[in-house]
Amino acid sequence: MAKKDDVELEVESPIAPPRTLRVSSASRIVFPATDITPAITKLELVQYVIAVGEPLLRVLRSRPTTLERWPNGVQPGMHLGRGGDDGGFYQKRMIRHAPDFVEGVEIAFPSGRTAAEVCPTEPAVLAWCAQMGTITFHPWPVRRTEDPSSVDKPDELRIDLDPEPGTTFRDVVRVALAAGDLLNEFGITGYCKTSGGRGVHVFVRIKPDWDFIDVRHAAIAFGRELERRDKGVTTEWWKELRGERVFVDYNQNCRDRTIAAAWSPRSRAGAPVSTPVTWTELQQISDPRELNVATVPERLAEAGDPWQGLDDVHHSIDQLLDLWNENPVEMNFPPDYPKMPGEPPRVQPSRKVAANWEDE
Repeated sequence: MAKKDDVELEVESPIAPPRTLRVSSASRIVFPATDITPAITKLELVQYVIAVGEPLLRVLRSRPTTLERWPNGVQPGMHLGRGGDDGGFYQKRMIRHAPDFVEGVEIAFPSGRTAAEVCPTEPAVLAWCAQMGTITFHPWPVRRTEDPSSVDKPDELRIDLDPEPGTTFRDVVRVALAAGDLLNEFGITGYCKTSGGRGVHVFVRIKPDWDFIDVRHAAIAFGRELERRDKGVTTEWWKELRGERVFVDYNQNCRDRTIAAAWSPRSRAGAPVSTPVTWTELQQISDPRELNVATVPERLAEAGDPWQGLDDVHHSIDQLLDLWNENPVEMNFPPDYPKMPGEPPRVQPSRKVAANWEDE
């Protein structure tokens, strides 16, 4: 039986009749108001996902997708990782009792364990995820096909530019523009978006001909070349070595590492959105917080999707792998990974003493 605060919506589908979705606790505040944004209710969040459904589905379709769920909204004092009434959590396995139109795909984690993750195929899947408290969609850089091995072959190179303390959003924009120019030198087209915070993400559609290790090595080589050209860039894994520079997080190309999807809200005050922009628009952004759940749908309706052509060309990363092979020095993997071949010891430089470091 529907409760007083429940609302039913019709969600159009390109592959099926309209789906009826019940939004429970529709008036619940998911994002409290800020000095620049109104309060966002659960119903408004679901409506946002429907409004951006076409371009959002374009980047999520057939991808294993981790759901960042905040069942009680993003309230002050809550933290990611707590779950329950205290915050948000990552849902990596298919939610029990999902509707029959929600499909999944089995993926393997670095530990060797497997799980079936949500694999979006139509807008109603995205709206249902939002109804279940999903704020951010975290897709893998692979797509499900009839070939089971397709989920082991990335079709995206992801360049994640993170500002370290002492740097600004404008610093990141400068580096992102340099990254775009460097990609152009390789004959590669990059597409940029805000991260939903102070960072910038640059995506490249690639041929699914390489494994995760190869794509990660291509990202390392690209980051090193960017670092060589701009002293305000670093690929140092250890934070104590990064300084006041923009970090190229090459490990976002590892298996099971994900970046917030384009058009996806972020779990921060003000409901910011990781928003695709043109390279010219990126130069003009002064405050990325202005790109949020309340403003992005109108922007999309007026200007269209800057990433419309992302799937038109799938690039080779051979040139980047040639660059890697000129200096094939392995970098640190994330801490939850098993020890990887050629990886440096996992000890912070300031702790490099005989008690915890043996020369290899």
